[in-house]
Amino acid sequence: MIIVANQPLDLVPTHWSSFEWHWLQQLQNRPTLYSYQSMDHLQFEWKLRASLVEAAEGLDASGVSFASFEKSRCNPAYWNLNNEGGFELKPNVTPADGIRDIWKNGSLYAFECATATVIVLYGGVLGSIREEAFNSLFRNLLLYDWHYDSDLRLTEKNGSHTALPGDVLYFKNPDVSSETPEWQGENTIMLREDLYYGHGIGIASGGQIIRTLNQFRTPGSRVTAYLMDNVIYPDFYYLSRFAENSDINIPAGSTPVLPGQLYVRVGGSRYLRT
Repeated sequence: MIIVANQPLDLVPTHWSSFEWHWLQQLQNRPTLYSYQSMDHLQFEWKLRASLVEAAEGLDASGVSFASFEKSRCNPAYWNLNNEGGFELKPNVTPADGIRDIWKNGSLYAFECATATVIVLYGGVLGSIREEAFNSLFRNLLLYDWHYDSDLRLTEKNGSHTALPGDVLYFKNPDVSSETPEWQGENTIMLREDLYYGHGIGIASGGQIIRTLNQFRTPGSRVTAYLMDNVIYPDFYYLSRFAENSDINIPAGSTPVLPGQLYVRVGGSRYLRT
């Protein structure tokens, strides 16, 4: 059930896209309470979720390649490649232009799946907030592994069965072969029911991802890969203050942590547990 400003929501199909309508109906019919501060908050979250799905599907079609950190590459017109295989934004490039170029000139880029996941998060947010706000929030971008700007305010909870489009989930391969350590797991973006984008695998069902990972186990292993219970997503309420035409005023640092959620912030970086 969906609650907006402490009141039950009366859903009207003409107010929503087909994607939003499909998922909001599902939420409305579940016994779980989904609480939103306002209609602006609700509308923004689902705009951002749709943008994250679009970013993931677009990255899959962009021509980017999978590579280890040692073999990463990027467009030198927008990024500097550092010694660790990370991409450092050039001083004369705006964050928005640097992120957009990955979709525009995908064949010039190669990176591993954690970096790809963070790139999708930035791309989805860019498609949902004012460009000047994006450039202000995400200055001096570094794209490398699970390093991310703290203004994404990534939140983590348990309950992969409750995941929604745009959420980040992780498929773990616990008995990965020592010869293929890059297949120890797959970071993914949920697109819809049992469909995910994972860089290096592409768009696939959960079963297909598990079967792919199982090909890279220690010889003779019977320990299967599996979907972990962790779900990660950006702080929709906080980011909604930067939406086009938003009149939401949220003082910095005041975003509430809801029951069952863990707001993770360690400097400007975070690492997904493996």
